[in-house]
Parts: sequence; C-alpha cells; structure tokens
Amino acid sequence: MQDNAPLLERAFSLDPHEQCYTIEDIDGEIPAFIRGTYYLNGPAKFTRAGLRYRHWLDGDGMVCALRFEPEQISFMNRFVRSTKFVAEEAAGQPIFRTFGTSFTTAQMKRGFALESPVNVSVYPYNGTLLAFGEQGLPWQLDPVTLDTRGVFTFRGHLNEISPFSAHPKFDPTTGEMFNFGIFFSATQPQLNVYRFDAHARLRYRKRLLLEYPCSVHDFSLSPNYMVFYLSPYILHMEAMIHDGLPLMEALRWEPERGSRLLLVRRETGEEFASIPIGERYCLHLINCFEADNRLLVDVVEYDRPIYDQYEVIPDLFTEVSEARPVRFVFDIKHRELVERQEIDYRLAPDFPSLDPRRIMQPYRQFWMLGISATGHSGRKFFDQLVHADWAEAEVCDIYQAPAQHYLGGEPVFIGDLHDKRAGAVICQIFDAEGVSSAFAIFHAFDVGRGPVATLRLRAPLPPLFHATFDARGVSPGHSKTSQVTG
Repeated sequence: MQDNAPLLERAFSLDPHEQCYTIEDIDGEIPAFIRGTYYLNGPAKFTRAGLRYRHWLDGDGMVCALRFEPEQISFMNRFVRSTKFVAEEAAGQPIFRTFGTSFTTAQMKRGFALESPVNVSVYPYNGTLLAFGEQGLPWQLDPVTLDTRGVFTFRGHLNEISPFSAHPKFDPTTGEMFNFGIFFSATQPQLNVYRFDAHARLRYRKRLLLEYPCSVHDFSLSPNYMVFYLSPYILHMEAMIHDGLPLMEALRWEPERGSRLLLVRRETGEEFASIPIGERYCLHLINCFEADNRLLVDVVEYDRPIYDQYEVIPDLFTEVSEARPVRFVFDIKHRELVERQEIDYRLAPDFPSLDPRRIMQPYRQFWMLGISATGHSGRKFFDQLVHADWAEAEVCDIYQAPAQHYLGGEPVFIGDLHDKRAGAVICQIFDAEGVSSAFAIFHAFDVGRGPVATLRLRAPLPPLFHATFDARGVSPGHSKTSQVTG
C-alpha cells in the first residue's frame, strides 16, 4: 500500500513535555492587529507503560496558549489534569478504556461511560477557560497559567455523568452557551439540549427522544434554532459494556435508515422540524443563519463516517471517503428543504472555520483543512489549507504544504477589529523530516501564497484538534467584538 504521508509516525511517537517560553525563532512579519491569546487543545500523549493507543481520539489532552503581546510572543503548553490523567500518572500505567483502545483490566466510569481525556476543544467562558472532551463535562483551566482547576459543573446544575459534547456554541451578543449530549439508550435514546447564560447559570435542559442512539459530534446555532445533523452512525452500548469493546468497535454505520436535520427552537429547547436529507454523514458543521424566512445550514458532508480513519495510529486516513462543503436551504414557514448547494472541493475537508464576527449571520468565506491524496489508497494526512467562498460556490485558493509537512489544528480566523477587510488565519505545521513544529500565520484572503509569518517552537507537538482566539482586552464569552471561534 502506498505511503502518501512519509514519516507521519514521527508526529504520533512524540513524548511532549510542558514548557513556557518566549518564541524567538520567527520568520516573516506578524500582522500588528494580532493581539490576544490563541488556545489549542488536542490529544498529545499516545503511550503509557508500553500500551500504545490505537485511535487519534485516545490521547490525553494538552492545551497550548500562544500569546501575542506588543513586546513578545510567548508559548505555554500543559496537560489537562483530568481524572484519567492524574490517576494513570500516579499508577504509572493505563487504567481506563478509551475511544478506540481497550485492554483486559480497563475500567469505565460507573461501569458505562468513558473517563474523558479532555482532548478536543477549548473556549474562554465566564472569565475562565474550559477544556472539553468528547465525553463528560468540561474542565476549568486558569486562562493564564493553564493550571487545571477541576470539573466545571455550571454552578452545580450538572454532574459528572451528564451527557455533554465537546462543541458548545456561543451567542456573541448575549454570551449564552448552548450545548447538547446524547443519552445512548437502546430503548429510549435521547438528545439533551442545554442553554446557559453568560454567567454559567442553567436556563434550561430539555430531553428530546431520538429514533436511534446515533453518534453526534457537533451542531450549529442560528438566531432562533439549534441545528443537528443526525446520521445513522449508531452506538450499540451493550457491545461496549457487556462485550468489553472500545467505543469505536461498538459503532455501526446503517445508512439505509437515512440522515436528517433536526431543528430545535432556541428559546424553548423544543423540536421544531425533522427533515430527511439523504444518506450521508457529518462530523462538523460550519455555520447557519436566517434570511428571508429561510434557514441556511452549512456543513461538511462525508459519504460515510470518518472515525474509523482515525486509527490505527500512525496509519491514518488510509481509505478516507470524499467529502464536500454543503449548504442546505430550508423554508421555515413550510418546514421543508428547498435547495442543496455544494462547493466542489472533495479532498476530505475538515476543521472548518469562519470569521467569528459572522457566526449566526450571512457570510461568504470560510477556511478548512484538506487531504490532497484523498482517493489514493494508503496512509495520508492533512496537507492543504483551503479558502472557500459561498457566494461564488468555489474554492478561492489553496496552500499546499511542502512534502513531509503536515497541518494540524483548526485554522482559526483572526480579524482586524478596525478593518473588516483584513484578517489572518493561524494553524499548526509539523515538519516530519526535521521533527519540528511551528505555528504558521497566513493572509486570510490569500492563503495560497504561503505563510506571512512562521513561529517555530523549541520542541515538536503532535497535530492537535480545535482552537480559539481570545482578543486582547475583550471580556471572553459576552462581547460583540470577542473573537471566539472553534
């Protein structure tokens, strides 16, 4: 089988250490408007006491902070001191079953849930910093030191087994947080939807019955609706609990059941409409907004689920399916789908991002990562940064990473608060030949010309997941100008 990602194994065999230092190795010029902190979270520890994790989602979470100040740029990284991390570090061996890895003595939380490695996303909220994993409540970190403060229970309204996703959404005007979680019952599966105010007070928790216990990673938010792309990627809990399988092996793709978009009223948390949309799969949504009594929902749509392509580390994406950005247009009054649009970029795009000032509003441009070797059998990885435009329904420009260089981290947009026409995009670059890492900054509207600045780290990091940018002097989570994305 062809190797389309030579030396990728070096990215997943690292043993990253916690550091704090001023970045001095910088090429190019950093745009002056970039002032604030870029936060990034993702799996960074893939081995413990001889056990090597199989799945990209298994690694223990590490949060990085890249601070842009007038006099210097500093870098800090810390592991999240989750229940899993602390217990396993103390024991000197793995204890808990993970998303894709199990072993004879593996334990589960209360016998039915995974102990989260807290390795997916990170967001400023209510004056603090929250790190999220695929399972369970977020963990609170100090925004400056990244010290772990403990589980964030939203003033005691939720507990450690409350189903809670890694992709909350924030209303940039009110500072409210919305989120969801799936209760994977074989007989009464439920979608839990949550609404919190800007001060972490629970406004409601509603439980909506589902047709089947489907895996849902993300959702989207408009001024009046929460939008869920429900794919028949079904978790059979009995196989995980009674047969000892890792969660990955208990998931089944059943496309004959069909996929749907579920619209939930934001104000009340009640179901508004459930609309069939075909037989495809969605991991991440891009944005949604309302115009002329229509709801426009933008997603990245795959031919089939992608989680199986996250293993076996380091041989990832060997047979990844095509995907494409898709826009669904709904007539709100008649509760029906009236149009479906596509942008013709099919190279397994993921980690979509847009200008956070355009969240829940009409917008044109967005950014994502892509895999140039999609359609070719064999190991491959993200090596393209893509800039696309809905108004033209096309890709504007593409940055192709050099050979043996791989991209990681959501390509976060950072806007100039004084000029809406200016912006930058930042993401990770891993040099597999040199075994080194950097953060690359691109002109947002001309990524094809390559980085305008490259910030090289003293020690390499594996490719991480989701990021956010907190602008200097802006109160996180409840300002109209706060640049919070992810």
